[in-house]
Amino acid sequence: MEFRIDSDELTDAVAWAARVLPARSPVPVLGGLLLEARDGRLRVSGLDHEASARIEVEADTVREGRALVLGRRLLDICKVLPRGVVECAVEGARLSVTGGDARFGLSLLPLDDYPAQPGLPAFRGVVDSTAFAAAVGQVAVAAGRDDSLPVLTGIRLALDGTTMTLAATDRYRYAVRTLEWKPEDGAEPAEETDVVVPARRLTEIARSLSGAGPVRLALDGGSLGFESEETGTRTTTRLLDGRLPRHDKLFALGDHAVAVTDRVPLVEAVKRVAVVAEGDSSVQLTFGGAAVQLQAGYEDDVASQRLAAALEGAEAMTVAFNPGYLLDALGSFDCDAVTFRLLGPGQRALITDGAGETHRHLLMSVKPLV
Repeated sequence: MEFRIDSDELTDAVAWAARVLPARSPVPVLGGLLLEARDGRLRVSGLDHEASARIEVEADTVREGRALVLGRRLLDICKVLPRGVVECAVEGARLSVTGGDARFGLSLLPLDDYPAQPGLPAFRGVVDSTAFAAAVGQVAVAAGRDDSLPVLTGIRLALDGTTMTLAATDRYRYAVRTLEWKPEDGAEPAEETDVVVPARRLTEIARSLSGAGPVRLALDGGSLGFESEETGTRTTTRLLDGRLPRHDKLFALGDHAVAVTDRVPLVEAVKRVAVVAEGDSSVQLTFGGAAVQLQAGYEDDVASQRLAAALEGAEAMTVAFNPGYLLDALGSFDCDAVTFRLLGPGQRALITDGAGETHRHLLMSVKPLV
């Protein structure tokens, strides 16, 4: 195998495929990237037991062939290559990489031991990559981090007609985002239209695809995949077993008060007063009198700030939240003002962007400060 390629193109391709490589693996070949040169194209592929990634870019193919090398070592080399054309060739038991006056040699890994790249499931439709990446980012903040409860570390992906629903919860908060997608013309109904995807993997995939225009979504009972013709990329990830708790009843608040305030000043105020909130202590918000009073801390170490706000449905309402959870929720919106739908102290609170139809974030309030 021998090919020539621009150093930036090679670096980007290797970095994209190397995202799925395991940090450590008892199987050495799973730390490898497979390079395949043919017909004026270079294909770079990586995989582990949970995910796979493949990208194709243009390259001047001198001699067709395949080579398997340590992926992270190749990426390190790519990052320090001189700008310009890079020549790569298999020479005996190693891959040589030459850029300008710099030359590197990488040992080859055994191709016979490398697992076959998983195929994509059946295509189900198309979604805009930028809108999808934004939606995933908005719900991923609520995904759990406790690996002893695997399903809560995932993001629910449900398809219903032309609506895609993404949701995540760690039991203390619940984020839901809906967006439009276009089902594949003539596609058979999916066997699974309500699945749970590892949040970390889906976040990485969404970020890597952002800006790639429309991407095709593939889904079956065991895996989720995406393909972009524009960037020549294809990726898959396994699904998690189980289902997330449904949010419908949790989000039905019944009689509640409604408070509205500007989002960015509220974020700044929460950060400001939270500097005295130690450990698990909360930030208290008291709505009433056309304002919201923020307060945190105990005894002599206290902080407070007052902001303009409107309250309907009650003369006054005091709620308190974990400041980190509240900042995560507020940061997931990109609107000027946020709406709090409040049941009362120690109860559920729903944060929306006004209309509250596409992006909703539920938080459990905690005991207010005394």
